Amino acid sequence: MANFRIFIDSDIIIDLLAKRDHFAAAAGLLSLIEKQRIDGYTTPVVLANVEYIIRKYSNKTKAKRALRALVRTISILPMDHATVQAALESTFPDFEDALQYYAAENGKVDFIITRNKKDYSKGMVTVMTAEEFIDLHGATEEKPEV
Repeated sequence: MANFRIFIDSDIIIDLLAKRDHFAAAAGLLSLIEKQRIDGYTTPVVLANVEYIIRKYSNKTKAKRALRALVRTISILPMDHATVQAALESTFPDFEDALQYYAAENGKVDFIITRNKKDYSKGMVTVMTAEEFIDLHGATEEKPEV
């Protein structure tokens, strides 16, 4: 069976690294990725946003150390001309959200995991919070065969 492919948005990674309110769910997702029960993806834009926020919680050295550890676990989706063009032509109200969405869609993810589900409501990829994903798929981490 193939693993679910999930796109992880900035807020989930920040929850994990800054140990914010939704830390447990974010840590649960990372644990599933580390155990290779799901495949985790993000984008360079997410990492840039995360580094900016996390260094405010701590410092630049700690932020980069955290990101280095993270990118050993999750994969980075490419963002190219086609991704930018799709985002520019989309009906997403926020360009950055559109960039993330089309990178995730092009990366053939099964789910977008975020705390701000409305940010991705214009798309066709299923959007869930980390808590929702774990509640629905935590016990059966693998994608069913079709």
